[in-house]
Amino acid sequence: MDADLYLTIGLVLLAFALPPILGALTEGRAPRAAAIVVLVGGTLVVMALNDRQYTVDDIPHAFVRVVGRFIN
Repeated sequence: MDADLYLTIGLVLLAFALPPILGALTEGRAPRAAAIVVLVGGTLVVMALNDRQYTVDDIPHAFVRVVGRFIN
């Protein structure tokens, strides 16, 4: 797998983990499952950043490359 795929999956996981974290914190319970998803997503983003040096402008292009690969 390449860095674009790691970055895309990691950022999607991080985005999906935010609502459960906020919901758990507002209800006063520990966000255990969401914390695991944040760890996995963060690890994937760090792996992608170690492989390539992304700038903020490169992130949308990485998403398009990954989605384009799966659509074709």
